[in-house]
Amino acid sequence: MKCFFVSDLHGKVDRYEKLIHNIEVEQPDILLIGGDILPNFGSFIKAEYDDFITDYLIPLFQDLRQKLKEKYPKVFLILGNDDPKAEEEKIIKGQQDEIWEYLHNRKLTYNGYKFYGYANIPPTPFMLKDWERYDVSRYVDPGCVHPTDGTRSIEEKEDVKFATIAKDLSALVSDEALDKAIFLFHSPPYKTNLDRAALDDIVIDHVPADVHVGSIAIQRFIEEKQPLLTLHGHIHESSRITGSWKDKINQTTMFSAALEPPELAIVVFDLEQLDLANRIVI
Repeated sequence: MKCFFVSDLHGKVDRYEKLIHNIEVEQPDILLIGGDILPNFGSFIKAEYDDFITDYLIPLFQDLRQKLKEKYPKVFLILGNDDPKAEEEKIIKGQQDEIWEYLHNRKLTYNGYKFYGYANIPPTPFMLKDWERYDVSRYVDPGCVHPTDGTRSIEEKEDVKFATIAKDLSALVSDEALDKAIFLFHSPPYKTNLDRAALDDIVIDHVPADVHVGSIAIQRFIEEKQPLLTLHGHIHESSRITGSWKDKINQTTMFSAALEPPELAIVVFDLEQLDLANRIVI
């Protein structure tokens, strides 16, 4: 099955137009979208649409489905840390209209493969905390804001103080085999080609900043469970710094579609031939 993977479009209409054009031309079987899909939360720049999901995103994919008919791809998506959780209900409405499958904290089986989604990331310096969790403990890197602080677009139903990414992943996956499983994450795993941030020579409270900002819990999960493929975004500059948009942990293949603006990266791959994956930058 031919797959497209994109992430971190941040509500930029030109990126969506590039994506839709390439879908029309290449007609992939599956499209995976790895979060940060909406205009930046709290931006002082006037948005092009009053309601990006209802006025633009849903009609965009409805038009694509009408045009492609039976060639319309299966679409899986999650949100990212820049996407207010208050918008989640509109994304679920798109799922009810069968435009896409909203995959956060879910497992779906499609054509013999298991697809899982998970949007939460470790704590950041940013104030919107809708999609942030403690990673493996309540430790937070210097300069980062605790998930219990900051702001939220809706009231959190869980006790954030005791929630971790490690616990979430343990609850998401049972003891079943993951040799044909694909995980759609927003955060990359820690200390890989995919989580390298531009934090060189940064010192916070006399402590050098860790240039790797991915999730330790996701790294350990991949090491232990060895899924077939994991997909990531979030750290735009990582591929420029490391020179690679892909990596491996033992037998697990990992791709990132995050890219510094203004271009869009589309990772194109076949689930039966992951070693032939390609990244198109447009």
